[in-house]
Amino acid sequence: MIRLHHLNSSRSQRILWMLEELEVPYELVEYQRDSQTLLAPAALKQIHPLGKAPVLEDGERVLAESGLIIEYLGQRYGQGRFCPPQDSDEYWSCRYWLHYAEGSLMPFLLLALVMKKLREAPMPFFIKPMAKALAGKVMSTFVQPNIQRHLGWVEQHLTNRSWFAGDAPTLADFQMSFPLDAALQRAASADDYPAIAGWLRRVHARPAWQRAESRGGAFKVL
Repeated sequence: MIRLHHLNSSRSQRILWMLEELEVPYELVEYQRDSQTLLAPAALKQIHPLGKAPVLEDGERVLAESGLIIEYLGQRYGQGRFCPPQDSDEYWSCRYWLHYAEGSLMPFLLLALVMKKLREAPMPFFIKPMAKALAGKVMSTFVQPNIQRHLGWVEQHLTNRSWFAGDAPTLADFQMSFPLDAALQRAASADDYPAIAGWLRRVHARPAWQRAESRGGAFKVL
């Protein structure tokens, strides 16, 4: 029996979506972030030493990291349904976006969140102006230009495409759903990236995505 350890408003949402697309039975174990720190509860460390979500249990096997879990589910339960043929260009496109999501795009979105938290953090009044100025400088000269560059690249790829690697969702779409949802919720305007916004509408319109939100809670990037 598959068991998914799911943290609200986290990367585990995309695993929920994939499980619903696969239509395989699974047990959902839910965790809530600390209301003050927004961190995962210590209970997750009982499942995996890093205490992060998602974590997937399948019998005696315990897997962490979204990309690995997506590959595992696709290979073990998808029977090739979510991966293009290996001799096709779309296969390598699928693999590229599967790795790109966390390797290239997410670091800049995480930096944007860190800078936002720095500007909002309580601190002595004489330090706060310097901290805010530093965070603003990092955002304007480094983080935001890189986010725009990456979203422009994704926008270019999705223009005239319904999905990342073919005519139907693949492993790449599951993996890219978190950073693109995060980007348009907190780092960019949907008006500036119509192809990405259109792709997200297609994701959110899928019955499997809606079932995932019904089971795991509405997805909102914190």
